[in-house]
Amino acid sequence: MQTFLRQHWFHLFLLTTFAITWAWSAWNPLHPDDWLLENYLVFAALPIILISARSFPLSNISYTLITIFMCLHVIGSHYTYAETPFGYTLQEWLGSDRNMYDRLVHFSFGLLLAYPVREILVRLAQLRGFWAYFFPVDVTFALSSIYEIIEWQAAKAVSPELGAAFLGSQGDIWDAQKDMLLAGLGSITTMLVVLALNLWLNSNAWSEIRNSLKAPSGDSALGETRLRHWWSNRRG
Repeated sequence: MQTFLRQHWFHLFLLTTFAITWAWSAWNPLHPDDWLLENYLVFAALPIILISARSFPLSNISYTLITIFMCLHVIGSHYTYAETPFGYTLQEWLGSDRNMYDRLVHFSFGLLLAYPVREILVRLAQLRGFWAYFFPVDVTFALSSIYEIIEWQAAKAVSPELGAAFLGSQGDIWDAQKDMLLAGLGSITTMLVVLALNLWLNSNAWSEIRNSLKAPSGDSALGETRLRHWWSNRRG
């Protein structure tokens, strides 16, 4: 037991931090039905994170970023994204006409989750060079758009009042598009930071980027070329 605690104390600290934040958010939320709707994401994501940690553990940096994002999300679920107090503070700072907490969380989605996505892609798909920066942005954009589609369908399935609270669009017809843009900008920001660190600390960074844009030796076209090759092998 002591060995387990020594090896995983940081992970337990992150889990405890999130558990406390989640428990606070569950205590007398402003709109209980919206809280439950927002937390379906947590109910789905947390078991995946905990189970995958046994067979495919991520870095402490990735787990920290994921925890921060999930805490931001459940804080918003306590008040609803459109009524979170800090969002009104951001509204004053930015001179906006709306609560800005949802914009913060969508930007944080890209800013905080692009690196864990990059770690997974680099380790599983063996991405290198340019593609190790491009595809995390691409995947983050895709995940953000998928969430907006899920959000739209969920809002259609519940009462109009609950749907409006869940969407948090605050009368902005372009809310979904702006949320996706902010998620993308957050992911781009993170990848630029990662690129800068690699260029500073990794002497092979530029050569890795250049080599990743070249076709490997022995490469050939796909499409009809590959189909003809398979057909020839099958007939032979």
